[in-house]
Amino acid sequence: MTHRSKSTLFLIEQLIVIAVFAICAAACISILTAAYFYTVDSKATDNALIKAQSAAEIFKATGGDFGAMTSILGGAKAQEADEAEEADMPLTIVVSSMVVFYDSDWRSCGFDDAVYLLSLTVDSPEQFGSELSLATGLITVSKVSGGELISFPLAARVKEGAHYG
Repeated sequence: MTHRSKSTLFLIEQLIVIAVFAICAAACISILTAAYFYTVDSKATDNALIKAQSAAEIFKATGGDFGAMTSILGGAKAQEADEAEEADMPLTIVVSSMVVFYDSDWRSCGFDDAVYLLSLTVDSPEQFGSELSLATGLITVSKVSGGELISFPLAARVKEGAHYG
């Protein structure tokens, strides 16, 4: 009879060890899964920052020439005009925007294959002299499905006669 009780205790001990091992394995799998998704989100944010910085530098280098920017970045240009009345005087604000779509590998693509979206929106430049104008705007990189990755303001001198807006 004592022989049976020793093997029963051994069996119970083995079941407890297996249960503890299974709980630890489930916790490790959960932590590794969370780390994987954190890494994917972090890479997307890093690439979004790189693309946004590149767009800002290209905007600065081209002097606000949206025609040159679309050829460099491979984006699409859009233009909107809004009218507002303030103190009985019509005020026209021209907003120029550019959109670039990226696939999951951050290569420029069309809308159908797009996972990420970079938008560059620039207000009408303010004139500060005969040749110096300052354009302000916003660069935003987001997922096409929704969810902004990064956004920051933009201010740059634009060249006179650039294909702007």
